[in-house]
Amino acid sequence: MAAEAGAFLDAGRTGTLEIGEQGSRCGTPLTVLVEASVPPPRMIVFGAIDFASALVRIGGFLGYRVTVCDARPVFATRDRFPEADEIVVDWPHRYLERTEVDARTVLCVLTHDAKFDVPLLRLALRLPVAYVGAMGSRRTHLDRNERLREVGVTEAELARLRSPIGLDLGARTPEETALSIAAEIVAGRRGGSGVPLTGAHTPIHHDPASVPAGRVGSVA
Repeated sequence: MAAEAGAFLDAGRTGTLEIGEQGSRCGTPLTVLVEASVPPPRMIVFGAIDFASALVRIGGFLGYRVTVCDARPVFATRDRFPEADEIVVDWPHRYLERTEVDARTVLCVLTHDAKFDVPLLRLALRLPVAYVGAMGSRRTHLDRNERLREVGVTEAELARLRSPIGLDLGARTPEETALSIAAEIVAGRRGGSGVPLTGAHTPIHHDPASVPAGRVGSVA
């Protein structure tokens, strides 16, 4: 019951959960009320580009409260991102310095520009957030890593960076790319391997060893 309710608590959702006999470890069907007293987790998308629009939509679908941040007011508009919960016009690292994040927050850096990426990632990789991913080619990734080392980012901090962002789905369109990013986020959040389930011997559902820090809620 706790394992099934964990997804509700992570997302800050309150509702009923049906646990049936088939495919569950319970002997009899159960209806469980899950009451969460935490806000939804945050997804902050840096870079108001076309790919960001698709990521905003899938982030909302997954239950995140989505913020789009870009220093360019002509791109960071409500018309371009009607489904975002918040749109911020500011330099990315300045906004990250003043906004609240926690252990469930995911940071997606799509700016693809060193003048934005380097100061932003230097800060992001030192924060206790769940995920930090950055868009770019493998060549961009190597160049960016060197720039980050030059400003004092350690190898341990660089190891936290998911770049190029997303899982290898062969994605090309903004929607496919957003799906690959979301898949990587979910895999990290739930402890998945990201490999196909067909022919694999890994469990379909990964039970957390303990309740993640910062989760507050109750199950009745």
